[in-house]
Amino acid sequence: MLRSAGPSDPSGLKLIGSFLIRALTGGLIAVVMLGVVMYANPVGLGLLLALIATMSARELFRITFGRRPRLPQALAMIACAAMPVSAAYYGYLGLNSIVVALLVVLLAIYCFIKELRLDDVARTFIGALYVGFMLSHLVLLHRFESGEVFVLAVIVSVWANDVFAYLIGSAFGRHKMAPRISPNKTWEGFAGGALFTVMVWSSLTLVPQNTIELSTLILIGVVVAVAGAIGDLLESRIKREGGVKDSGTFFPGHGGVLDRFDSLIVVSVVSYYMFLILGV
Repeated sequence: MLRSAGPSDPSGLKLIGSFLIRALTGGLIAVVMLGVVMYANPVGLGLLLALIATMSARELFRITFGRRPRLPQALAMIACAAMPVSAAYYGYLGLNSIVVALLVVLLAIYCFIKELRLDDVARTFIGALYVGFMLSHLVLLHRFESGEVFVLAVIVSVWANDVFAYLIGSAFGRHKMAPRISPNKTWEGFAGGALFTVMVWSSLTLVPQNTIELSTLILIGVVVAVAGAIGDLLESRIKREGGVKDSGTFFPGHGGVLDRFDSLIVVSVVSYYMFLILGV
């Protein structure tokens, strides 16, 4: 998640305090996720992502519908929980099976529940794809040979992008990146986050299991940095449209679960297809 605060904080205390809270929370999240990736099988990762996807979907539907989840949203949340677990057991076929099942069920209940509108069903389905389907690609990536190394690189690079975009944007940010969507994000922050993202991926040349050339790793790092920024801006656009500042309050200093994992959601699916395209 790309946070680039402006340069104007005379005392600096607010900036330091905010950063410390974010860093501690982010560090705890990173320890849990990295521990699961390193010591659990794809099913363990799938279960963790199922929890993240379900909570993110719940926050998303509260923003987009402005009310407690109704039957279609409840079914979509169940599907979001099932997607990463099914991907862990059965791969892409398992993931797609849950997506198709959700679509068929949503269309069926639309036929029989008069109060439902087609746009409600469409928003629910797109929300499930956005959170559950896209995030589940991290499990598919974990199933690759040496997949745990690639998943670690994805998580660490997203974390590095978040931290250094925030720090560099706060200190040197002058040029607004998308003022109508997220006024605090700057191009300086994006460049700083991208630089450290590329450095994380380039460091894989030091890992014995790695067989990817440095030039390819740099390319992956650049694409991941762009995908992370898009993921952050996408969620910012959704929150602006819904009239909320944060998706929730679950993580101190970060807001909701969706606020914390917005970049990882998009990076997960982009990274997976990058590896497929590059033949890794």
